[in-house]
Amino acid sequence: MADNKLYDVLGLSRNASDSEIRKNYRKLAKEYHPDKNPAAGDKFKEISFAYEVLTDPQKREIYDRYGLKGLQEGDTGPGAEDLFGHFFGGGGPFGGLFGGFGGGMRGPRRGPKKGENTIHRLKVSLEDMYNGKVSKLQLSKNTICTSCGGEGGPPGALQPCRTCNGRGIKVTITQLGPGMVQQMQSRCPACDGEGEVINERDRCQTCLGRKVVQQTKLLEVAVDKGMKDEQRISFHGEGDQMPGVEPGDVIIILQEKPHEVFQRSGSDLMMKKTITLTEALCGFTTVVDHLDGRKIVINHPPGSVLVPGCVRGVVGEGMPLYKNPFEKGDLYIRIEVDFPDNYFAPEPKLKELEALLGGRPPAEKIPADAEEVNMTEYEDNGGPSGSRGQCYDEDDDHHHMGGQHVQCAHQ
Repeated sequence: MADNKLYDVLGLSRNASDSEIRKNYRKLAKEYHPDKNPAAGDKFKEISFAYEVLTDPQKREIYDRYGLKGLQEGDTGPGAEDLFGHFFGGGGPFGGLFGGFGGGMRGPRRGPKKGENTIHRLKVSLEDMYNGKVSKLQLSKNTICTSCGGEGGPPGALQPCRTCNGRGIKVTITQLGPGMVQQMQSRCPACDGEGEVINERDRCQTCLGRKVVQQTKLLEVAVDKGMKDEQRISFHGEGDQMPGVEPGDVIIILQEKPHEVFQRSGSDLMMKKTITLTEALCGFTTVVDHLDGRKIVINHPPGSVLVPGCVRGVVGEGMPLYKNPFEKGDLYIRIEVDFPDNYFAPEPKLKELEALLGGRPPAEKIPADAEEVNMTEYEDNGGPSGSRGQCYDEDDDHHHMGGQHVQCAHQ
């Protein structure tokens, strides 16, 4: 019994002409296009697949002789195995078309070729990743022209390109030497790789024969609490459209913007806090403006000395966990101590300070033949005297400390 499934999808008889196939496809594509009928996505894919097969003379001949099974089984018709490998693969929307063959079909199934994905990077603040936000993103994409149904012109206007014989590829053979040739493939310049050409007078006035028009699409990107830098958000089927090709996806890649106060490490937050020497020794209280607008008060009790570079943690004040926003990481604070440049006080006060700090260590015994010197401030030019530093620079026997010169002045 003849297989008429693909003809039935387009509402045609087996002896339908190419013009009738294109006309019915254009009509059905308008009716079931995902932009107009979002619930008919699978139906649109079936229509596109049927059109792809029946408008190709070789594929149509195989289908008419052997049916869908012939497109799959390589031993039932010339070249059918390659055609099946190109058009079929995993489940897809065509289960209803092929279900009648049951276990008789060999190999995986797949739908039409899928277009390329569109990648877009979206800069997001750390506040938005903490609190969550819906961002509106305006993108431009190609959509199938509704005026011509993706035909580029009236039915029958498209003709196979004579330059590439409808393959869309131009093959160039170059003689390199005796018995040596080089074969190169490139996109056909005559049809721009489409395999079809159309006369200027027959071009659709809306898309100018390109089959697609550019359209602006507004996407609402939901940035959930706890999302991370480089995390991806996909919009299935929102990529550029082409006739007979399943649209690719739009993939949004989040890019976390630097924050003035906080740095993120997984689910934890890090920040720096500079305090005075008095606060490091005697305790302090500070208020931190958190990412959700809360003001949190952080206390450090007196009597517990904070050394420069130490880290203290606040449990549960880090980032929310992705898909579990009621759980949070921790906040870590790195302490930096701002020491005074100089400290002048009467001798009795210095003695009191020494006593509070635990007193001095025992004095070192100074040998009788020791020579006393004074320390001066270190300078990048080699010491207090620039000319002396230059002289040392010219001396191959001088000593270095970390690539710089250190001098002590004798008294």
